[in-house]
Amino acid sequence: MRKTIARLTAVALTAVIAACTPITAEAKERSYTYNYDYWGDVQDSPDLYSVCKVFTSSDLKLDKKLANPQGLYVHDNSVFICDTGNNRIIELERTARESLSVKNIIEEVKGAPDVNTLSGPTDIAISVEGNIFIADKGNSRILKLDKDLNFIMQFTKPTDNTLDPKVPFAPNKLVVDTAERVYCIATGINKGLIKYEADGEFSGFVGATPASYDFVQFIWKKIASQEQLAKMEAFVPTEYDNIYMDGDGFIYACTGSVAEEDLKSGKVDAVRQLNLLGNDILVRNGVYYDGKFPVYGDLYMGSGGGYSGPSYFSDVTCFENDIYVCLDKNRGRLFSYDDQGKMVFICGGNGHMDGYFRKPIGLDHMGYDLFVLDQLDCAITMFTQTDFGAKVFEAMDLFDEGKYEESQAVWEKVIEMNGNYDLAYIGIGRSYLRQKDYKTAMEYFELKYDADNYSKAYRQYRKIWVEEHIVPIVIVILLLFLIPLGIGKYKSIKYEFETSDAFKYNN
Repeated sequence: MRKTIARLTAVALTAVIAACTPITAEAKERSYTYNYDYWGDVQDSPDLYSVCKVFTSSDLKLDKKLANPQGLYVHDNSVFICDTGNNRIIELERTARESLSVKNIIEEVKGAPDVNTLSGPTDIAISVEGNIFIADKGNSRILKLDKDLNFIMQFTKPTDNTLDPKVPFAPNKLVVDTAERVYCIATGINKGLIKYEADGEFSGFVGATPASYDFVQFIWKKIASQEQLAKMEAFVPTEYDNIYMDGDGFIYACTGSVAEEDLKSGKVDAVRQLNLLGNDILVRNGVYYDGKFPVYGDLYMGSGGGYSGPSYFSDVTCFENDIYVCLDKNRGRLFSYDDQGKMVFICGGNGHMDGYFRKPIGLDHMGYDLFVLDQLDCAITMFTQTDFGAKVFEAMDLFDEGKYEESQAVWEKVIEMNGNYDLAYIGIGRSYLRQKDYKTAMEYFELKYDADNYSKAYRQYRKIWVEEHIVPIVIVILLLFLIPLGIGKYKSIKYEFETSDAFKYNN
């Protein structure tokens, strides 16, 4: 009876407490900025970048609204927008931190031999000499102009027997090196980057992507008829979508239109770093529990919100500290990696709010500020660093300058702001490694499962430990060698003595 009364009393008290407690429901949303940990799990993160301002045609006070813009390029303090639908290029000048104003509009070329107007320009680049290069796609040419827009020369379709003469020359994206050699992506040409020398001479193709094929289809093509072959997909390299040249002359090239299975299997790469020979030298040392951490954007490619499949990299840019950022046209995100291929941050998404995009097509940077061009919204979003982002970049910059103790101190502040940020622990470990405190470095690398750096620290720690303990090690080795030898010698002498005639005679 007492147990029943106690139970009823407990139930009544629970009901009273529940009635007096307000019921709240909170839906957890993914942070605007996030990262992946060693296990491949999503980790929310403080923002490294925030939207400074979004510029539309009305904000820029343009006489005509932007129409189908397809290119964005930053040079010094200017931002160039390829207003493709209006057959012009708009130069915007950054006069203040949150201000862009129209400085110049390029619509005509002075002294061009054929056509003086632009037709569907898709990209622009400026050399160290100040000469302007324009991918004038609609006119099937690349223009080279001086700073006053006077015609210097033009680059046309390369003469090559392997190119289909029926395919029109449609230069889409370009970069220019310090010697004014031009590297170009042309629509319909998948042999790599088209390379022109400074005098306009075509000198070959550079950095073609590896061809992707299925082994079963490869065998089938060997025995198929001509009619069957005509219906089958050809094994050809994938075209690049965009390129960027860093300060050291390396070209970052991104490819968006690739299959999910090819990315996951490693048959193709979403982004490559090409040297002068066209070889991919991009470092991919990011590691997670299932193998190498891929440099292709989203780890998870399921459907949701009307979007599916892998990330589609439509542009890429690289800071002076070798951190590069890739723009995902599929889900409207920015993916940033350091020079070792480790993830720095992920941010953005699809939507109509500031910092979200509908069809991002262009990306570039000014200092550490980022500019993103949205093709559908016809808007330019300017991102600036937050305090957290500034700390992360400061720590990396200090390390590159050889200021390891200062870098370590900044990384510790980063951990105070975000205790789940893997790069901070690895950064502290690398600082200790350079300061020759190998044991402490090993502890930090072990925390974040950084096996490569842990091995480096362990090798040095083992070497020092051996040097410090060489005397007792030698003594132990000698003892291990001499004691058995001495015992054996003693037994041998004893045996000889016991078997000698004198010993037998005395006994």
